[in-house]
Amino acid sequence: MLKSYLTTALRALKRNWSYSVINVLGLTLSLACCLLLFLAIRYELSFDKHNAQANQTYRLVSYNKKSNDDRRQAGIPLPALAALRNDYPNLKHDVTMVNRITNVVVTVGEKSGVPAKKFQEGDGVVAFAEPEYFRLFDFNWESGSSQTALNNPNTVVLSDRMAQKYFGTTNPMGKTLRVENKMDFVVTGVVQAPPATTSMPFEVLLSFASLKQFGASTNWDDWQSTYGGAQIYLKLPGTSEDQPLELAKMDKQLVAFVNKYQKPEDARDLVYALQPLTSIHTDTRTDNYAKRTVSMEMIWAMGLIGLFILVTACVNFINLATAQAIRRAKEVGVRKVLGSSRGQLVRQFLGETGVLTGLAMVLAFVLAQVSLPYVSELLNIKPGATTLLDPVVIVFLVTLGVITTALAGFYPALVLSGYQPILALKGKMRASQAGSSGINQLTLRRGLIVGQFAISQLLIIGTIIAYNQMKYFRSADLGYSRDAVLNVYIPDNKAGTLEGLKAKLTGLPGIQSMSFGMTTPSSTSNWTTGFRFENDEKEPDYGVLMRPADTAYVHTYGLKIIAGRMFQPADSMREFVINEAFMKRLGFQKPEQVIGKFMKVNGEELKKPIVGVVKDFNAFSLHQKIEPSVLTSYRDQYRTLGIKLAQGQTSPEAISSLLAQVETAWNATYPDFVFKYTFLNETLANFYKSEERMYSLFRLLALIAIFIGCLGLYGVVSFMAETRTKEVGIRKALGASTANIFGLFSIDFVKLVLAALVLSSPLAWYVMNQWLQKFAFKIDIEWWMFALAGLLAVSVALLTVSFQSIKAAMMNPVKSLRSE
Repeated sequence: MLKSYLTTALRALKRNWSYSVINVLGLTLSLACCLLLFLAIRYELSFDKHNAQANQTYRLVSYNKKSNDDRRQAGIPLPALAALRNDYPNLKHDVTMVNRITNVVVTVGEKSGVPAKKFQEGDGVVAFAEPEYFRLFDFNWESGSSQTALNNPNTVVLSDRMAQKYFGTTNPMGKTLRVENKMDFVVTGVVQAPPATTSMPFEVLLSFASLKQFGASTNWDDWQSTYGGAQIYLKLPGTSEDQPLELAKMDKQLVAFVNKYQKPEDARDLVYALQPLTSIHTDTRTDNYAKRTVSMEMIWAMGLIGLFILVTACVNFINLATAQAIRRAKEVGVRKVLGSSRGQLVRQFLGETGVLTGLAMVLAFVLAQVSLPYVSELLNIKPGATTLLDPVVIVFLVTLGVITTALAGFYPALVLSGYQPILALKGKMRASQAGSSGINQLTLRRGLIVGQFAISQLLIIGTIIAYNQMKYFRSADLGYSRDAVLNVYIPDNKAGTLEGLKAKLTGLPGIQSMSFGMTTPSSTSNWTTGFRFENDEKEPDYGVLMRPADTAYVHTYGLKIIAGRMFQPADSMREFVINEAFMKRLGFQKPEQVIGKFMKVNGEELKKPIVGVVKDFNAFSLHQKIEPSVLTSYRDQYRTLGIKLAQGQTSPEAISSLLAQVETAWNATYPDFVFKYTFLNETLANFYKSEERMYSLFRLLALIAIFIGCLGLYGVVSFMAETRTKEVGIRKALGASTANIFGLFSIDFVKLVLAALVLSSPLAWYVMNQWLQKFAFKIDIEWWMFALAGLLAVSVALLTVSFQSIKAAMMNPVKSLRSE
């Protein structure tokens, strides 16, 4: 029986090979998209779940109840670690602090009598960690012991990858490496590198007991200062099922903890909360050490778009199958007369769909395998982190194939098996006849085409809006100049060193100006501190963002002083320049009114004058609003040299020459470190990498959805051209032009596409308006975006219809009538 079904199915597919190709191509593309999106979603949702205790592990975060946004601060004051252990003895061995350090130079070989090798390690590689770190996070140990490896100062645990990088094939145990040319660390352990799906990507773990001596953090008794790199993780008691109760208990204890250790005016609005380890990757309200988050909304969007594309391919199948049903009416009649039951006919037609789907599954697997490297790069998935050979992925593909067979094949099978044998054998069935399904097939086909193009236009509108938001990111006025600025990392900010570097660079022909500062005007740095204005006894319920810099900062970055002047040169805070947002928050409407007022920040006792007001600038990405900000001198915080390139010196050759000269001067100043630079516009572009990736993905998926929809439209029009050959011949004989025939075929489809636009526009507006709400600075959704989407869809539909309709119109009417 199965062999009979298979033979019949193959014959039917061969007989209608052109429509079979359309269906297989559509199903292949849709299944490949679903497969790749499933891999991406599974990857994003698997972060940190390799840890056995992931469901009981949390990160301590904080936020201000009066804040205008829902951002969370991952950095916790340094004294909080000891306080937690003291107040909650049950957490003594289940709470730990991690202190990340960035732009680290690791030197190997100085004490071995061989030439030293220097390695520049960026963000998320090096951190100070306690022995308790290995109680909370799982590692496979190759050498050393988790119980003792980091117990003593000046010890380090390396990943196998970093051990290979630093020491080659030599056994690294007991070897010494030097960090930042400050301290030596002895290798006491080697672990396997953490997986790609981790929020804790560190591969060089220095003993936390060395942190004070290293000098990376100095605020050991300061409850008001936080640093985003110093984070606390803890494990609550009990099993996964006990966590809701334990979490509620700990939340209450944290309220008392804040009240005990924070100033009353700070504790009033400060909240400490526990963030599950498994949600760190998908919680965009906070940063993480991996510097990579994906919102749950984006994951849902990927899943829904995959479903939409699959439905579009299934609609193609249903449309083409029901359109061709009249051709197989006599076959159905004969089978019924010979005793076939309706169930047997349904199984036969579902078998035909299954054969097509099976072929599409094989092709989809091959296409997905070929496309996987591109998609991985597009979505910033580490190479090798996902594989199509995973049994879970294979089961998903097979399940998807079964669902697709049911979705695409059940209704056509129901229609065909429902034909009345007498009418079918007499040839009195009409293409629009419902059979026994009760649904007019022509109405159904039109409805399905509208649904297809509604999905396509939803994606087109979304792509157009996202494109314009991305364009806005690249061109928005940030309050300063983003072009032609070179930024160089500064490892040592001693006054003599800075002046020495500046002297070496002064006079180079490619430099217009230069400035030292903690960071660029827009960055991820979030040094926020309390302040007191004039004679206020208490700090207000908001802080100010500090941007330490020298006096050339405004000129180098193109900031605009709108009142007063720049502060005078100094090594420490002496005078302040504030932004407009801070001025207005203080209650002043005109910048001149705040000049000469006094304030003190960062817990200092002496008041300092406000000497200038600078035009508002974006201190963070355009996701966030402009915060009250302060520019002031503070040499100890300078970490970045900004170099404004001279006009006419921005060609690739000029930049390359200047970089060589800057590197020479830098190496002469800092011989023990590695030269590192970036351009300001590249730094700003990194703020929106996630959105750029998702935009590129959705643009590609929109094109695929449109292509699949056009495949189905082409098939339906081809069938219409075949079945209306006689009609076209009569119309040609009566004088109809090619344009008339083209209009005959196209007008109905244009109406359907416009109906799809009407249906999709409200949903598209709602979805994209919700997406735009995540940005403090955003474009307006305008009518022309919907009109453009409609124009594109109509143009594509007309182009698809035109080939077959013009071909039919050009046919000799005599041959058309004779063929009938």
